[in-house]
Amino acid sequence: MTDHRDAAVLRLWGRQLYERQGEPLAWAEAVLEATGRTPAAVTAAMSGRFDALADSPSDRACLLFRTVAKLAANLRGDGQYDADVGTRIGPLALRLAELEPPLAGPLGDALGHSPDGPASLVTVHAAELSGNRTIRLRAIDALLEWAELGHPQARAALSEIASDHRTQDVTVWTKALNRIALFGDASVEPGLLRALADTGHRGVRWSALACAELGFRRAVPLIIDLLEHPDPMVREGACEALGIFGEPAAVPALAARLDDGANRVGSRAALALGQIGGDRALAVLWQAMVERRKPKAGHLASAIAAFGPPVVDDLIALTGDPDPDLRALACRALGSTADDRALPALERLAAHDLAGTALGGRVATAAKQALRTAHRIRPRTAST
Repeated sequence: MTDHRDAAVLRLWGRQLYERQGEPLAWAEAVLEATGRTPAAVTAAMSGRFDALADSPSDRACLLFRTVAKLAANLRGDGQYDADVGTRIGPLALRLAELEPPLAGPLGDALGHSPDGPASLVTVHAAELSGNRTIRLRAIDALLEWAELGHPQARAALSEIASDHRTQDVTVWTKALNRIALFGDASVEPGLLRALADTGHRGVRWSALACAELGFRRAVPLIIDLLEHPDPMVREGACEALGIFGEPAAVPALAARLDDGANRVGSRAALALGQIGGDRALAVLWQAMVERRKPKAGHLASAIAAFGPPVVDDLIALTGDPDPDLRALACRALGSTADDRALPALERLAAHDLAGTALGGRVATAAKQALRTAHRIRPRTAST
């Protein structure tokens, strides 16, 4: 963590400090008064005049006064609007306190937090996690921003949230887990495993994804069990987590989800099988596609394409199948492989195969789309 003079830290501190002010003009006026400058200069700045300290152009508070004058003009609709102007007051006051140490106390009182950079404000945000729901949501968002900058106190507060789902507002908890990579480490594993086992908790989907993000493999059996959860969102999240893990042991359970009543779950299961890879996963996807168990099977073709060159010959052979739906699916998969071997077959179908599909399209149209996909992908693959 850099010290409080780091530019990113100061910007974030200044913005969050300003956003906390219910009466921003009154707050800004108190800050100016704390500088010890004349009441006339304060009044001039609060009226939107930039020349409040014109008689003392070398005054160290000059920029602070001009900033408050611009804020006053903005809020009264008199000046050129600058959405960020209020966020600069805190950092400027902090800088003035460094240049004139006797002002540190008065400025700290006026700002509402000791002007020692972010530490005081992060402490406040952590304490606010026990406030009402509106305050908690504001606090978790603020702590996540500090965690992005690597602030250790913010990361510790977030780790505490992630470690015990039973004591947390579910929205606060899931907000933290959505950004688990910012602060998660081995210390949160026991709490996440407890949350994962609590299948009735509304945040269990996020428990699975957080465990996958951090690579906690002890969670895999519990996540496989979630594939049978009554909530399709949880089943979808379990598929996604198993795909992140690349867990071969999950292939049979994911295969069963290809026929899930919720289309999103089936699509995510196919994607996960493509991420896991291997002969078993490919066989499952291929069988589901050629059996055409569902009218919409584009997700199966896309997942098969993820296996790359080893599947190209079989897909090319499939373009000669009597079933136009399978020919169209083979086109989709071949386009996503961007393999040169597929181009002649795709060009032939694009030019001559006018057969219709069950969804109302034509094989030729699918082939043309596949050619566009292949030509779009090939420059990227050639450069990697």
